Formats: sequence, C-alpha cells, structure tokens
Amino acid sequence: MASAPLDPDQSRRLRQLVHDDREAATKALSALPLEAQVGFVCDAPVNRRGALLAVLPEPERVIPALPEAELCFTVKAVGLPDAGWILEHATPEQIVASVDLDAWSGYELDVSTLSDWIDAIATTERASLMRGFLALDTELAVLFLRSKLDLVQKPTGDDGWSPPTGGQTLEGQFYFQAQAEGDDIATIVTVLRALFEDDYWTYFRLMQGVLWELDSDAEEWAQRWRSGRLEDLGFPAWDEAMRIYRFIAPKDRARLEEDESPLEVSPWSLPIWLPQLPDVGQAGHRVFAAFADLTEDERRACFYSFTALANRVAVADRMPLSDSESTPRAIEKTARFVSDGLAHVALQTGLADADVLRRATLERLFAVGANLDPESARP
Repeated sequence: MASAPLDPDQSRRLRQLVHDDREAATKALSALPLEAQVGFVCDAPVNRRGALLAVLPEPERVIPALPEAELCFTVKAVGLPDAGWILEHATPEQIVASVDLDAWSGYELDVSTLSDWIDAIATTERASLMRGFLALDTELAVLFLRSKLDLVQKPTGDDGWSPPTGGQTLEGQFYFQAQAEGDDIATIVTVLRALFEDDYWTYFRLMQGVLWELDSDAEEWAQRWRSGRLEDLGFPAWDEAMRIYRFIAPKDRARLEEDESPLEVSPWSLPIWLPQLPDVGQAGHRVFAAFADLTEDERRACFYSFTALANRVAVADRMPLSDSESTPRAIEKTARFVSDGLAHVALQTGLADADVLRRATLERLFAVGANLDPESARP
C-alpha cells in the first residue's frame, strides 16, 4: 500500500498559502517531488483543483501524471469550455478515459457530452488538438460528425453536378453543412481542417465513414472498445459487476473454500487517486480494523482487492463514473457490506477477522453482507 506523499496538515497549509500568497505557494510547491504535487492537487476538493494547478511551477508536468479519472473530475469541475489549458497537456490515455467515463450513460453514447469534450479539445494548440482527437475511436468520431453534419461527396464524372447551397468544402470533393439551420460548426471546421492538413488519410477515412457506415455498427464497436478499456481500469461490464449481489443460501454464507487464495493479488494502475484506504482509527468499519492485523504484503493485496470491489459496486449500482462523489460513495458501501459479511463469517467459524480475510475474498464477504440485508444492499 502506498503512503500519502503529503499528510493532510501539509496539504491544508499549502492550500491556505495558495490563497494568501501565490508566489510563496509556487516556490513551496516547486520544492516538492512530482508525486507530492500530484497528491496535493488530487487531495483537494475538485472545485479548487483548477486554481491549484494554475499556481504550480510546472503544471505541464503534473497534469499528465494525474490518474485518468482524476483528470476527468478536474476538467469537469473547471468546466469543459474553460478547460482547454488543462487538456493542452493531457495524455491521449487521459482524454480517452475521460470520454469513456463521461460521454456514456450505461451502454448509450451521449453525443452531446462527447461534443462538449471535442469542443474543449478543439480550443487547444494544433498539436494538442490532433493528439486528443486522434486518440478517440474512429467510430466515435464518425458518430460525432454524423450527428452534426449533412455531408455529400461530389460524384465522379458528373460535370453538371452542383454542390448543395451553403455547403463548405476543404478539397472540392466532400461538401458539408450544419444539419440544423443556425448551428455553429466552427469547431468541426477547425478539427476537419487540422485533419486535412496534417493527416489526410484519417480525414478521408472519417468522411467516408460518415457517408457509408451504419450507426448501429459504429455504436457497437465503440462500445466494445470502451468496455475493454474500462475493464483495464478496473470497471467491469455491468452484468459481470452484478455478480456481487448474487444469492447465497443461508447454510453456505459462512462456508470457506479450501482452494481460494484471496490475497494473491497483483498491483494495478488505479484510475483514481487513492494512495491508501481510509485511516483505520477514523473509518469505523470492521474490515479496515482487520487490515491492520495483516502483514504488509497482505495489506497491499487487500488494498487492491478492495479498490477493485469498490469499482464493481460503482458499476453495478450505475453510479456516474465521471462524478467525483461516486468514489467515496462506492468505498463507503463496499466497506459496510464487507464488514457485515466479515462479522458473520468470523462469528460462525470462530476465526479471527484477519484469518477470515486470508480465507475468503472481499467480493464473497460483500455478497454475504448483501444477503444479510438485501433491502439496504439493493442497487
């Protein structure tokens, strides 16, 4: 389990210094290592992060180091129309993850939110615009353009053909205009011009896709790519996540499997800033107290298992993954029902809590706790 780079008192003093003396705050922050600066930003309330990033000596180093979901939370708190200076330094992985988290509602693409992200990306310098837009799945780009444009291609060999009234073209072959009269397509023109000038083959591919690809096919493939990436970030598909609410018969709730190895867990890159679980002395949940009785390696395994389980809770309960409040809600619910399951199994088996954690996965303990109080556990 990682240690927090800054303790809460240090973070509070630095945030106050930002308020009182920006120059002194920048100087103090410049003495901190990169990880500590990342922690300083991520430990702060999301509505203050924009101001904190602005006072950092080198925000261009810190922004790419933010965990993917934290970048999304921060940009949303700043407001997408005003977040171009942050996206200027974001990595392609951060941008793709942010769109994956924010521009979908369940399995449905929210084209309006996708448009907001592309609008923000388009306010950045040319290199950043290209980096950010090209990071998106081609299918998403096609769906975005098709939702905004009426597009026609000049037919080959028809010298008498006339382009549509009001149509714009960059190369004399594809003509486009806004679908709805009065819609502003300046952002789209900016993006298409950058593609035409810097990456013609992608430009040509997208225009052909807008003309000929089926919405259903594009949506299906976009959803597949997104699902795979979210699984890599620890967010499984909804039907898989719902396994945490499976029914366990009363006679089986305290049963321990002999072949289970719940603490054989490999570390993985977390999409959120969570250097450690809530402090044992303050959390009040039985499972956190049990963690304290484990070895360091066992605690590390439980840390990652618990985080993965909290992600499953967030997905199963359909919490908005781009909302910074979903993480603490998911952690709280996970801790409550794991603790209830732990208490039940420990009582029935006579084992110490730490020994139960060595014999049963946190997911099973959550399921046991949820079965004990299904009304409260129901998503």
